[in-house]
Amino acid sequence: MDHSGTTRKPGFGANTTQRDREEESVYHALERYYSAGKAPWDTGVTPPELVALVEGNDTLPLGRALELGCGTGTNATYLARHGWEVTAVDLIDSAVAQAREKASAAGAAVRVLHGDATRLDELDVPGPFDLFFDLSCYCGIPPHRRDAYAAGLTDRAAPGARLLMFGYGPEPVGNPMPEVTSWAEGVTADELRTKFPGWELLDVIPGTNPVPTFWFTLGRAPETSDS
Repeated sequence: MDHSGTTRKPGFGANTTQRDREEESVYHALERYYSAGKAPWDTGVTPPELVALVEGNDTLPLGRALELGCGTGTNATYLARHGWEVTAVDLIDSAVAQAREKASAAGAAVRVLHGDATRLDELDVPGPFDLFFDLSCYCGIPPHRRDAYAAGLTDRAAPGARLLMFGYGPEPVGNPMPEVTSWAEGVTADELRTKFPGWELLDVIPGTNPVPTFWFTLGRAPETSDS
């Protein structure tokens, strides 16, 4: 099992900006969730939306997959056990450790890297990848880092790649303020159309959660000949 990766936290120095402080707030909030074993997005069950993509009637051809924000590795392990070549990234070291243990116990060849999904250039993830999976990662990223996330992912996308993303929608007016201010932003279909040029938003399916959630499917344009 290849467990190589960085052990880097976001850098926050003496000249910390408000934007950096928002990243730090996200880091520490996620760390608390995993330390308490209560990350609500990390259920230990592979969602049926991903299962349908891998095992359903219109399955994707096997290839290389990158999971952004893999948590404790349930879905990365699932993909590897179904024949995908999988790399997974998470920001929280305790989640990364659990993901590596889970993959090892299942005999699944998953490269689990410790790092920031908005700074893929600092990690050993050259791509290209045919499938990207994101379970609540993008919607938790401060808005000022979302362009970097989209650019890093797009740079590593194979022609015709697919992105399956689960995200929380914007907080309804009047709801209690979330633990991290930027988390109230959520994610919308319109935002993804703007942030991911060269991709097509193929599907938007509302989630079944008591708060607004959505499954977004995006497709990268196939490579075309200039001749």
